[in-house]
Amino acid sequence: MNRTELIARVSGSAGVTRRQAESVIDNAIYEITSAVREGDLVRITGFGTFRARDRAARPGRNPRTGATVRIKASRGIGFSAGATLRRQLNTRGALPKPDGVTPAVAAVKKAAPKKAAPAKKAAPKKAGVKKAPAKKAAPATKAAPAKKAVVKKTAAKRALKKAPAKKATVKKAPAKRAAKKR
Repeated sequence: MNRTELIARVSGSAGVTRRQAESVIDNAIYEITSAVREGDLVRITGFGTFRARDRAARPGRNPRTGATVRIKASRGIGFSAGATLRRQLNTRGALPKPDGVTPAVAAVKKAAPKKAAPAKKAAPKKAGVKKAPAKKAAPATKAAPAKKAVVKKTAAKRALKKAPAKKATVKKAPAKRAAKKR
């Protein structure tokens, strides 16, 4: 699942718009990242824990040349799954879905801007007035002929590449048979 698919699933299951779901996901990722960067532990009950991991400087090898190189110290991130996540991964059957609308989702729905009211219907037409029929627009000219030439050339090139090269036929001289004498 990628980011776009996650947004689509969250918006569908939570009953919010895609923009609202995207905003919530982006803000959650931002808050997790900034907290871990500061060195805090981020524990999401039932899911897992994110924490920063410090890696010390160490010697390593260049795989291409085999030469020893120094790898500088860096920070990474570690994730350890929570007990609920581990249990759900190892059970058969469908996962339990979260309960319907939570108070937080209800607050987001209330805060969402309302759509504009639909336009009012036009007033009924008067009986004696007739409109002239709409004129059809002339068909637009296409700039396709130039592209067709390019397509024909590339198609010809492909045909040349696919066609096997013709081999020169060499006529063999008829074999001379030695006359058998008896």
